[in-house]
Amino acid sequence: EKHGFTTENIYTMFIPNTYEIYWNVSPDAFFDKMYKEFDKFWTPERKQKATALGLDPQKAVILASIVDYEALYDKEMPTIAGLYLNRLRQGILLQADPTVIYANNDFTVKRVTGALLRVDSKYNTYKYAGLPPGPIMMPSIKAIDAVLNREKNNYIYMCAKEDFSGYHNFAETQEEHDRNAKKYRDALNKRNIYR
Repeated sequence: EKHGFTTENIYTMFIPNTYEIYWNVSPDAFFDKMYKEFDKFWTPERKQKATALGLDPQKAVILASIVDYEALYDKEMPTIAGLYLNRLRQGILLQADPTVIYANNDFTVKRVTGALLRVDSKYNTYKYAGLPPGPIMMPSIKAIDAVLNREKNNYIYMCAKEDFSGYHNFAETQEEHDRNAKKYRDALNKRNIYR
């Protein structure tokens, strides 16, 4: 609370990097150092970009954690960030599978199903609007910058590609998304992946 963070969003203060810290550092000194690094990372330019997107640094990191978990390939991060920002701006539930996996605390899940979607957690973005209260992982600097430099697109939906390449099919309409989702579900069923 000393630096304006809550127990839920404290992890947004930690910027992934290499730091020199000695074994005998006190917890207060450690947190002070991490806050200085956070403050150094969040330059006026980065803060300005976040503000222009309707985010503060904490929210940008929370969104970046979802983007980072979702994207297997760095080059998709700005596209995914743009999509989620579109959903936030339009008041649409994020419906981000990684948040459901996090909310269920089961990282072995390969297929998000109805049972998982029912978990009552503020991290379940299928149930609760907006961003979760904290990050679901420590995002990379690339993911944070992908949010701040998001791709301007009209995508609202995405679904993993049915070729299991790790890439996504993006869609602007429900109809297009339904076709993409059917292809992916059929591919999962063909491989007997039900969970």
